[in-house]
Amino acid sequence: MTVTFAQGFEAAGVEAGISAVEGKKDLALVVNRGPLEVGAGVFTTNRFCAAPVQWSRKVVADGRVDAVILNSGGANACTGQAGYDQSAATAAKVAELLGTDPDRIAVCSTGLIGELLPLDKVLAGAEAAYAKIAADEDAGQDAAHAIMTTDTRPKTVERESEAGFRVGGMVKGSGMIAPQLATMLCVITTDAVVTAGQCQAALARGVDVTFNRIDVDGCMSTNDTVLLLASGASGVEPDPDEFNAMVADCCASLSRQIVGDGEGSSHTIRITVSGAVSVDAALACGRAVASSNLLKCAISGNDPNWGRIVSSLGIVPADVAPYDPDDVTVDVNGVRICDGGKPGVDRSEVDMTPREIDIDIDLNAGEAEATVWTDDLTHEYVHINADYES
Repeated sequence: MTVTFAQGFEAAGVEAGISAVEGKKDLALVVNRGPLEVGAGVFTTNRFCAAPVQWSRKVVADGRVDAVILNSGGANACTGQAGYDQSAATAAKVAELLGTDPDRIAVCSTGLIGELLPLDKVLAGAEAAYAKIAADEDAGQDAAHAIMTTDTRPKTVERESEAGFRVGGMVKGSGMIAPQLATMLCVITTDAVVTAGQCQAALARGVDVTFNRIDVDGCMSTNDTVLLLASGASGVEPDPDEFNAMVADCCASLSRQIVGDGEGSSHTIRITVSGAVSVDAALACGRAVASSNLLKCAISGNDPNWGRIVSSLGIVPADVAPYDPDDVTVDVNGVRICDGGKPGVDRSEVDMTPREIDIDIDLNAGEAEATVWTDDLTHEYVHINADYES
């Protein structure tokens, strides 16, 4: 049921003719029926942020979001004032349908950068989506399909607490994935009774340790958006720690699904760096390894080339992550192939057949650790991005 799993939410996904892919659903609408209309958001840090990001940042600043409209088939990024006007017009259309104000409507877009949207199709699609809006499982799945671009499958999550409140969500993302969010649109819904401040804090915490720690190809998008909407329809005021944990758990599931569907990938790679002097140091090391295209290509070829792991570790400045290279160990799928900065067990002993590859690095310099997720690079990745059009 995705975003419709939480009480108080309705959704729809329709074919509006925005996408270049014939017959593809390409416009989604998610409506919060209340009794609360709480909203929070986290957005890309790319300085070339898209018009919908600029619009939606202003919307969530007031802590109220009545609905969000999302389209694939075009990013509406780097389109100047005309692009911003398109986002405003889209919000105005949804507001008219709902009988609310445009500044309570979030707008999200994904697709090719540098082109305006076919606004007439977007507005007609909004009307079509509103006519089909529902609170059932099919409606939620239609919405999840409508936001996909190079994704091979929809990515959704549902969680229910012992206290009785629910959290559901959907995300799209497959390529242009790097630390500090990813090329993704994500909507998470909850029927908990929470404030805008609670939502913003929970979302920021959850995103920081999940979406901000995945890396498919080292490329940051212009359109990244993660929204958390709360309806209060369950009547349950959650324990703050439980609520934060639920939101983080949903973010973790959705972010892992993005990496698992990385464009053309054949392996999902977990990189855990332990024994660091701080979490920031562990994270810097993990990200350095995750960004290595040489390592990604080796993993694609089922080669646990630990030289590419330690060489990536070595680019992290000593003042950022102090450690002695002679103390570092590296295990791949449980086999210690680098021991104290030198060869350990022969790397031919590593079983590389599983989809998930676990790389465990111990710096032996402290007590902190962090985990980053990535995947390999294959011929298919090049093919997809050489021919990509939305």
